[in-house]
Amino acid sequence: PSFSTLCNILYNIFEKLTIIIYNIFGDFMFTIEKNVSNEIIINKSRFICYLFKADNLYDVKKYIEEIKLEYKDATHYCYSYIIGNVKKAFDDKEPSHTAGLPMLNVLENKKLDNILAIVVRYFGGTKLGAGGLVRAYTEAVTKCLDKTKIIRNIKLLSKKIKFKYEDINTINYLLKDYKITYKEYDSDVIYEFIYEENNYPDSIDKYLIK
Repeated sequence: PSFSTLCNILYNIFEKLTIIIYNIFGDFMFTIEKNVSNEIIINKSRFICYLFKADNLYDVKKYIEEIKLEYKDATHYCYSYIIGNVKKAFDDKEPSHTAGLPMLNVLENKKLDNILAIVVRYFGGTKLGAGGLVRAYTEAVTKCLDKTKIIRNIKLLSKKIKFKYEDINTINYLLKDYKITYKEYDSDVIYEFIYEENNYPDSIDKYLIK
């Protein structure tokens, strides 16, 4: 096999191992690497699925509005999302628990967080029945997930610090492995930096802006 094929095989093994580790220890969640879309057709009905990374409810609202504008004549706009402890499933006039909940189940089974799934349906003239709808919405999300990688969901936090000019070299060294997102030079120097949850640089504590 080629080098790229081997890399894909190793990545798939790693992905499965991390999911197994999570199931044992429950230490972390996952999200998608990038926003993706996919369409399937079942008995002439179109099911167009979109997956978005969503950090908050504002993102959820924004993406739903964008999809509704793009597909103004669709029959249904069903969605589900998980953002931390907040979860929602919406059937949009499909029979109760036949659309949003199956979609949410797929996201939960993959241990996903900060994720929004929207499935746009164009009715094709043939009723699928409750079981058929559950299978269709499940398949729509599952096949869309196949188009992106599932990665660890790392939460980023930010802090601001204030220090004297003579400490600039020290601070730059302490934050050499962190991204500085803001700098202000006045009577003192102010930095804002971001860090991964559980990877906070304790040595910077005395400079924190309370």
